[in-house]
Amino acid sequence: MIPYPNISPEIVRIGPFAVRWYGMMYLIGFASSYFLVRYQIKKKGLKISKDCVESLYSYLILGLLLGARLGYVVFYNLSYYIQHPLEIFAIWHGGMSFHGGLIGSVIAGILFCKKLKIDVWQIADIVIATAPIGLGLGRLGNFINGELYGRVTDVPWAMIFPTGGPLPRHPSQLYEFFLEGIVLFTILWTMKNKGFKTGILSSLFIIFYGVFRFFVEFFREPDVQVGYIMGIFTMGQILSGAMIIFGLLLLRIRQKAQR
Repeated sequence: MIPYPNISPEIVRIGPFAVRWYGMMYLIGFASSYFLVRYQIKKKGLKISKDCVESLYSYLILGLLLGARLGYVVFYNLSYYIQHPLEIFAIWHGGMSFHGGLIGSVIAGILFCKKLKIDVWQIADIVIATAPIGLGLGRLGNFINGELYGRVTDVPWAMIFPTGGPLPRHPSQLYEFFLEGIVLFTILWTMKNKGFKTGILSSLFIIFYGVFRFFVEFFREPDVQVGYIMGIFTMGQILSGAMIIFGLLLLRIRQKAQR
């Protein structure tokens, strides 16, 4: 067993205000994505201004936050929020869903591109190649917070999390950091210059993320209010399975549309 490092979630606190590692991870993730997107746009010689990219990220961040919150409400605890509707707005209590955030950011991105008459698929492929950076760093933030830990296990690298009881558990946040962050970024960044038609890279992101998340869910403790579905699967696996199917269909559609 490996001792949990027990890093303080707060980087610095000034009175009632605190800078937390979790928020810093997402800030670094968005900043990295923004600069890499601008780099790709310049390299491809696209006539998309800096102001346009900044506006795009305003849409994406807002869509991500709204979608992530509403996704958690609908997918993970709908009955509770129906009874306590004001709690939907209490985001400081936690509760965000990646799958909902993805849907929200996709809708926001489509609305932005339609508004400015920009090729949706071209922009999607450019942005999606950088998305794993934020995903991976976000999982590191979860690890530092000691949340979203794994199931009880006896593997040599198991850890006892502060809020996870006395038994050692999988550090599943680190599994996700590796697969959804490092591995997925490496795959997409390597494939982005392979000459694929637009929409293909976005399809591959959906497929690979779905596969990686489905796999890691076997080691991650399911949400207590949801538990196991059909006695086997977690909600994360149901949503990730849907992602894989949708990604395969989208891949096929994009391939046929460009023959």
